[in-house]
Amino acid sequence: MPDDALGRPYGVPARREPILPNGVLGMLIFVATEVMFFSGLISAFVIGKSNAVGGWPPAGQPRLPIEETAVNTVALLLSGVLLYFANRAFKNDSPNTRRLLGASIALGGFFVLFQGAEWVALIGEGLTLTSGQLGGFFYLLVGTHALHVLVGFAILLYTYRKLSHGELDRFTFWPAQIFWYFVVGVWPILYWQVYL
Repeated sequence: MPDDALGRPYGVPARREPILPNGVLGMLIFVATEVMFFSGLISAFVIGKSNAVGGWPPAGQPRLPIEETAVNTVALLLSGVLLYFANRAFKNDSPNTRRLLGASIALGGFFVLFQGAEWVALIGEGLTLTSGQLGGFFYLLVGTHALHVLVGFAILLYTYRKLSHGELDRFTFWPAQIFWYFVVGVWPILYWQVYL
């Protein structure tokens, strides 16, 4: 069978590049469901907070560390900014990609470690899942986010490993970024609702 000018056999349709890669589409659908999930959790918290007898926060509960968590929030937001610049460097095939992605991961690690230290301190002060409405909501909301941060952190480490081995392509990098931007983006809303 003769070939056309591109070397394809006649009668075989050319494979089109998808408008949206499958991994990106899958991650966008997943993130959309997670937005709905977090919206439900935040709505339940807001309703519980507004109906709390005796005001909010409930009496006898430890004070949440607003200032320390503000520092963690800045670290997480900077992680997202550095990931954006890592993507730009990756598009330009810049050697700065590794450094920027590594710094983004390091700031994500900082967030994980210091939020963990915050939890240990709050548990030591008596704030637990069963200590009352504040503790239940706090660990449900912040704990669910922490689980997402850990998954996102693992995805970024996997992405960094692929980059280090020269195996990273945009179809792997884009979904990782979408998930991390979601994790970064939902945190200020949680900080505002839970801590302030």
